[in-house]
Amino acid sequence: MSPAATASPVEDGLEKSALLLAALGPNEAAGILKHLGPREVQNLGMKMANMPAQDRSKLEPILEELEEHFSKGASVYADQEQIREMLVKALGDERAANLIGRVLQGSDTAGIENLKWLDPSTAADLIKNEHPQIIATILVHLGYDQAGEILKNFSDRLKNDVVLRIATLDGVQPQALKELNESLMIMLSGAQTAKKAAMGGPRHAAEILNFVGSAAETAILDNVREFDAELAQKILDEMFVFENLLDIDDRGIQTLLREIQSDSLIVALKGASPELREKIFKNMSSRAAEIMREDLEAKGPVRLSEVEAEQKEILKTVHKLSEDGRIVLGGKGGDDAFV
Repeated sequence: MSPAATASPVEDGLEKSALLLAALGPNEAAGILKHLGPREVQNLGMKMANMPAQDRSKLEPILEELEEHFSKGASVYADQEQIREMLVKALGDERAANLIGRVLQGSDTAGIENLKWLDPSTAADLIKNEHPQIIATILVHLGYDQAGEILKNFSDRLKNDVVLRIATLDGVQPQALKELNESLMIMLSGAQTAKKAAMGGPRHAAEILNFVGSAAETAILDNVREFDAELAQKILDEMFVFENLLDIDDRGIQTLLREIQSDSLIVALKGASPELREKIFKNMSSRAAEIMREDLEAKGPVRLSEVEAEQKEILKTVHKLSEDGRIVLGGKGGDDAFV
């Protein structure tokens, strides 16, 4: 690969991680991947599979960033998955299984956590015959995107019923969670009890609906509106769609732009309003904005499904940055303007 092909630095965090893992080789990379969650493993695997050959000089700033991070005294700790692995390696599967539940006191959702390793259609098949209230309880413990993908696999009637129950859920009692977890342990693997989880409600329903697609989203909200118009409006008010990027301040937009790929942004902007496009352009350098405008114009027609898919990927990054406290999602008014 020529030097000209490596002029642009690696800015996307996922790409940095994928490049580093690819450079480490399969054995060392496997040692890192086994400590990550299912979504991280899937995203990194997809990024590595689709990543073109890279010049090794791109590794230098990544390694320097790692060195700087750890020189500041990064925390070292053993999470639950590491503890599980250590027990299994030390005692074997059968003996470790008897200890894990007692060692990891307070883990009410280990059975549900194992669902995260399943693809959405398999997870949907596994739980679709459960009572809708049970399904709702399971989905509020999953990531919004995965819950949305699972929801797509249900019948319309079940979708509507489950979202309605999520929106009216104000928490999960410990005994109910324990019983649910024990049921899932029969199919997957296990865990134990803790305090009531503050999950569910209109916002949780809204976050899931952000990932089910516009047609399903409209149908579900119409059904909820028939049951309770006020509740449907609460869900709608909580929904964060691609156009809501207009509500993020310029600093937040700049942070977001450093985390997403240009190709993804170009496709996503094909379905954006002129106002949102201009907000994105003004937060780039003049040269980068000029190139983006030219690329957007040259892109030609793009399928709506592709546009929505890229917008949803960017929204995942938005939610992650918000959860990390790196950007603030606004536009709701009053104290509720921040999440």
